[in-house]
Amino acid sequence: MPRSVLVVDDDASFRNLATRVLVGWGHVVVGEAGGAREALARAAEVRPDTALVDIGLPDGDGFWLTEQLRALAWPVRVVLISSDGDRANGLAAERAGASGFFPKDELAGSPLRRLIEGR
Repeated sequence: MPRSVLVVDDDASFRNLATRVLVGWGHVVVGEAGGAREALARAAEVRPDTALVDIGLPDGDGFWLTEQLRALAWPVRVVLISSDGDRANGLAAERAGASGFFPKDELAGSPLRRLIEGR
C-alpha cells in the first residue's frame, strides 16, 4: 500500500536520495524538511501518514520531533534514521514512540521498506 511520506533531514542530498528510494518503492513523498520546526509546519500542511526523520537536526532532535508528530490529530508513523548506527538509538527511538530506527547506510534495504509499509 503506498504511503504518503514526509522526509526530514538537514542534508538536502540525503533527502533527495531518500525521496528517490521511497518513490521507487511506490510511495508518494508529500514534503521535505531540513529541521524539526519546518517538519511540524510541513506535516500540518500535507498530513503525511509516515515520516522518515533524521535523529540529528539543527533545531532539535528526531526523538523530540517523533513525540510531536505522534501527538498530532492523525496518526503519523515515524521511522528514525541516523548515520550513527548505535543500538542505543533504537532503544531511544522506541521510547519516543517511533516505529523503528535504521542506520542511513541501510536506506535501500527491504527491512526498512517493510517498516515504512507497516508490514
